[in-house]
Amino acid sequence: MQNHLLGWDDTIVALATAQGVGAIGVIRLSGAEAITITNKLFPSKDLTTQPTHTLHVGMLKDNNVVLDEVLISLFKNPKSYTGEDVVEISCHGSPFVQQQIINACVENGARIAKAGEFTQRAFLNGKLDLTQAEAVADIIASNSQKAKQIALSQLRGGFANQLQYLREELINFAALIELELDFSEEDVEFVDRKILQQNILSIQKEVEPLLHSFKIGNAIKNGIPVAIVGKPNSGKSTLLNALLNEDRAIVSAIAGTTRDTIEDTIQLDGVNFRFIDTAGLRHTNDEIEKIGVEKAKQKISEAQIVLLVVDISEKVENIILQYKSLELRADQNCIIVLNKIDAISSCNGYDIEEAVATLTKVNTLAISAKNKLHVNKLLKQIITTSSIDKITNEGTIITNARHYNELNNALQSLQEISNGLANNLSGDLISVDIKKALSHIASLTGNVEHDKDILGTIFGKFCIGK
Repeated sequence: MQNHLLGWDDTIVALATAQGVGAIGVIRLSGAEAITITNKLFPSKDLTTQPTHTLHVGMLKDNNVVLDEVLISLFKNPKSYTGEDVVEISCHGSPFVQQQIINACVENGARIAKAGEFTQRAFLNGKLDLTQAEAVADIIASNSQKAKQIALSQLRGGFANQLQYLREELINFAALIELELDFSEEDVEFVDRKILQQNILSIQKEVEPLLHSFKIGNAIKNGIPVAIVGKPNSGKSTLLNALLNEDRAIVSAIAGTTRDTIEDTIQLDGVNFRFIDTAGLRHTNDEIEKIGVEKAKQKISEAQIVLLVVDISEKVENIILQYKSLELRADQNCIIVLNKIDAISSCNGYDIEEAVATLTKVNTLAISAKNKLHVNKLLKQIITTSSIDKITNEGTIITNARHYNELNNALQSLQEISNGLANNLSGDLISVDIKKALSHIASLTGNVEHDKDILGTIFGKFCIGK
């Protein structure tokens, strides 16, 4: 076991359930002495003779003082989460009782676990690779259905399997190059370099979609930012309140009421969307309002979706000018929201909607934020515009910045290999870049020796007890 090499061969204990009063609390021990320590506190039967994956009910005592009536779960190595002997003590959810039990375990030889140390031991003992271990933290932190779905897929090995395929392809590629080097003095060609070039291009095509998935993966993990923008009094704050179905923003007929950004989150179709109400876009001499306008422009640049709210009574050409003035990037999506349809005839409103959509080639919808007319339709359009379902059904999605950086480095090494083949570089130089690419992929899964401090940083983000 690598634990012994790193000096982590002791037994750890921690509360595995949330802090505070509850019906049940679970205290977890892991290590060579986990069963022995628990056995000292459990006179009902000899736990050391019991088979793995069994449950035992009885009184937990410390020096003949009853601590609690508990349920003990035994998981013997290697068939446990950590790969070590693991004991889980289910007790009553009193913080006082839980602390008494933990103190008794410490007095009998355990020590308090560090954040993420159980999962770190699972990684070091080969129960999980590093991407799967990080997925555990993502599941704990997930706050939407899609975020949980992506993390579960990663925990089940979806990403790890794809990385293993890339690693095997690179190893096969390296073997051919090494074979070529071994027989460099012979007039023998083992493989056509054009075929090698095609192989590298094939590997690059596997890596690139993973890199591109990070943008949407990060948005799903942290919430998709949606900026609500437009002129003062166009109904932005009213729209935010209608979308959230609560009075979150102050609504007033006075232009410039919203001077700072207001954010709130709702879950749509299993994904968190962060709606950001911004200050009205206009030229102003008010110093505070100027700051609000600058913040609004910043939020526009950061948004994945922009809702341009305009008064439907404005001229079509002015609406188009407002859209063009946003200067959105190609990777940003926009919905033009024609607000206050209740103030004009419905037929005329839909004519304007069609005209704006035709001239801008942007999704356009006429609504009344005040009366919540077509607001549900707008929500559905936001979901469609985000392309969440299409993207999440296409394959593996990465959400971790470390994974993105290592994959990006691997892709750069692959490009160096491709350039080397194209320029007919010697096999020993190409072999160096192959090893670099393999090193970056190995770093993702933890198939290389990691510095203890690096592992501490990764697992330190976990909660205590996991």
